[in-house]
Amino acid sequence: MLQNFCECYFDLSGLILCPVLGSIILLFIPNSRIRLIRLIGLCASLLTFLYSLVLWIQFDPSTAKFQFVESLRWLPYENINFYMGIDGISLFFVILTTFLVPICILVGWSGMRSYGKEYIIAFLICESLMIAVFCMLDLLLFYVFFESVLIPMFIIIGVWGSRQRKIKAAYQFFLYTLLGSVFMLLAILLILLQTGTTDLQILLTTELSERRQIFLWIAFFASFSVKVPMVPVHIWLPEAHVEAPTAGSVILAGILLKLGTYGFLRFSIPMFPEATLCFTPFIYTLSAIAIIYTSLTTLRQIDLKKIIAYSSVAHMNLVTIGMFSLNIQGIGGSILLMLSHGLVSSALFLCVGVLYDRHKTRLVRYYGGLVSTMPNFSIIFFFFTLANMSLPGTSSFIGEFLILVGAFQRNSLVATLAALGMILGAAYSLWLYNRVVSGNFKADFLHKFSDLNGREVLIFLPFFVGLVWMGVYPKVFLDCMHTSVSNLVQHGKFH
Repeated sequence: MLQNFCECYFDLSGLILCPVLGSIILLFIPNSRIRLIRLIGLCASLLTFLYSLVLWIQFDPSTAKFQFVESLRWLPYENINFYMGIDGISLFFVILTTFLVPICILVGWSGMRSYGKEYIIAFLICESLMIAVFCMLDLLLFYVFFESVLIPMFIIIGVWGSRQRKIKAAYQFFLYTLLGSVFMLLAILLILLQTGTTDLQILLTTELSERRQIFLWIAFFASFSVKVPMVPVHIWLPEAHVEAPTAGSVILAGILLKLGTYGFLRFSIPMFPEATLCFTPFIYTLSAIAIIYTSLTTLRQIDLKKIIAYSSVAHMNLVTIGMFSLNIQGIGGSILLMLSHGLVSSALFLCVGVLYDRHKTRLVRYYGGLVSTMPNFSIIFFFFTLANMSLPGTSSFIGEFLILVGAFQRNSLVATLAALGMILGAAYSLWLYNRVVSGNFKADFLHKFSDLNGREVLIFLPFFVGLVWMGVYPKVFLDCMHTSVSNLVQHGKFH
């Protein structure tokens, strides 16, 4: 009975509309009722999270088919339908999105004095668009939502950013990602003209010539590589992170960077298998350069947020190595590392946010000896630093280990370089922790001594649970994605 009820009433369109309904309700509440606004925003986002957990419970991991499929005629003359569904690859990205948004609303609970209502509405709309990106099975509509996410994010950076250069950073973020995506739109139009459809499930059974595949793969790569971001198109990321508010950084690192790698997994690899094999050495080269270059760059940074931003680039390029190893271990590991990175980097940005709220600076040189004034913070920061350098027992270790196993089967040199990047990762993580927490306390610069309050501990707790759960018992996650991943590998005849 309950099973039938859930199947009837829990679908993807409801999940996408839940935050939209929350933001519509907020429009009718006056700005003066700020506590009520925060409460409604938090309730809408928590309901969406619970909704997504029900989808996980309902999910059948034994099939590679898309589940919770919905179809709505949108442009019938052009054969474009509003077509949605999730499989083992996209399920956890949807859950990660719904998990992070309530935390973003909690982060701005007391800090957002100006435009509090608009702040929460921007995050709720952003959540709807991001869930839609992970559910879309139509190329053109995927492109529409993929680009739409930029709009609320642009507003979040430009309005609630922290410093004078926030407008420049917001424009840089917007233009970089938009210009890359123009090529993808042209490629989608070419596919529509040639095959008469943009339905992913039909396109997966369509044979394209190798030359055409290469052309289309390059166009998709231009869009996705900026989002990942891969070197040399990573310049927008440190800028955007430094200027974004703490909650904006959480969404940016936790979910927006995953849109590019998800695009590769969902479209580029299964639709253009021959072109993927052709370009694998190119991806390996770019990713290996990126891992070592950004890890070395991280060691030279003086801004706390830039350090974490560059380490994000290194981790996401490790993910691309795993994806393009084109075997079950590599792809499974890359999905797990993406989920793990979504939690670790978000938690580290929250740690920086805690320091910035108290001391109003993000420069490393002003910090030191925090263990004496903020002991609880130091313990939590230490745990997330260890998670960032992939300590066994945390989720990053499982993901990176599987990626290295998968990459080693393809190319031992690339796997060795990726492992070198992990060693550098340990170097900059420990260096950062050492500079901030150990040493002499700098009383000239830091005046306000207060450790974590209850709200902040509550925010960090779910990250702690998630990271340890994925690190100690990853089978729950790997089982759900295994069938979809092995189907992807067999479909492309990569094995």
